[in-house]
Amino acid sequence: MDKPVIGFIGYGNMAQAIAQGLVNAGVVPGERIVACAGHFDKLERNAVAIGAQAKHDAAEVVEAADIVVVAVKPYQIEGVLGPVSEQLKSGKPVIVSIAGGWGLEQYRELLGDGAHVQCAIPNTPIAVGKGILVTEESNTLSDEEAKIFEEIFSPIAQIERVDSEHLGIATDIAGCAPAFTAMYIEALGDAGVQHGLQRATAYRLAAAMAEGVGALYLATGTHPGAMKDAVCSPGGSTIRGVVQLEKDGFRGSVIDAINAIEG
Repeated sequence: MDKPVIGFIGYGNMAQAIAQGLVNAGVVPGERIVACAGHFDKLERNAVAIGAQAKHDAAEVVEAADIVVVAVKPYQIEGVLGPVSEQLKSGKPVIVSIAGGWGLEQYRELLGDGAHVQCAIPNTPIAVGKGILVTEESNTLSDEEAKIFEEIFSPIAQIERVDSEHLGIATDIAGCAPAFTAMYIEALGDAGVQHGLQRATAYRLAAAMAEGVGALYLATGTHPGAMKDAVCSPGGSTIRGVVQLEKDGFRGSVIDAINAIEG
């Protein structure tokens, strides 16, 4: 698999984000990406943007690809993979599933133990090489296939392996919280505009700040509480803002949002 072909069954927003990330990072050129989707005309328009090849159905993708990313809705999986199940049961191509709610056990029920499957859920920053790939620890990849999986996806995402039981909550934090973070950046931007900053400037400051705080934690492992304390001088402006956020239930609201997703 020196020059693997990456296939996508389903080519919606997340699949396109992964494909864009792979091309931008130089992992694979666009011509080594193939994809199929429900609406061929739209697929062709989206595929040509990165030089990928549009295919008419899953059978064509499976025939062409070394690794197939299953990127359809969970309720569509059985119908889409059914016609190509015999080939997938042979273990080639490798399946990387990004369909939420489907884990290894569901694939075993559908395809048996012969299929080589890794379930993982990405988030949208994968398009710019800053993603997270929440990855189920259980898989049926060979050691060599697992190495190739890492080589392909680690340039565009932090690969975070979790047990099957916690795949859902890990996905909530990595996959849903970008929306919360975007709201936070937007709110900081609004505050900046209120006090006279140009909106574009306020958004850049807020976005770079959020990226930097995350990078600082990943580089040092410093507890977030200690990172907060390091900015809060006694009687200073930052601690006044922190106290107001505590009064407004900032942290509790974030926890409530995750609890709402988990049901």
